[in-house]
Amino acid sequence: MSEDYAARPHPEFVVLDIGDRLGALIVHTDAALHGVEVEISPTGADARRSHKDVLERRAGGRPAYTAVFDRVVDGSYTLWVYGVARARHVRVTAATVTQLDWTGARTPVRLGEGRPADHTHEHAHRHRHDHAHPHGELAS
Repeated sequence: MSEDYAARPHPEFVVLDIGDRLGALIVHTDAALHGVEVEISPTGADARRSHKDVLERRAGGRPAYTAVFDRVVDGSYTLWVYGVARARHVRVTAATVTQLDWTGARTPVRLGEGRPADHTHEHAHRHRHDHAHPHGELAS
């Protein structure tokens, strides 16, 4: 029997590979998105998507639900949840960690679970780092 990777807590370190052309993106969510895939695509190339699961980590001794994208080429991106564009023109800058705060936001739902929600409550925070480094706990 295999364990569901997204279902378990993730206390391990997160290492972000960022630098000359690469940045990172951390999306903070509520527990409701735990285990959900957040997809990312370059702006204008909606079909070229990759994804990360929202995982439970620890921040300040409390659960924190995040999707962490590293090795993101400097540029503009669209983020998707359940196939619905959740945020467009998200800027990721080389050697920088961009953070989006989706906590408390209304999020699109799967078809059949209700109608898609609005796309409000976007907050982007950028932190400059000169090289890749480990993160034990995510900043709260």
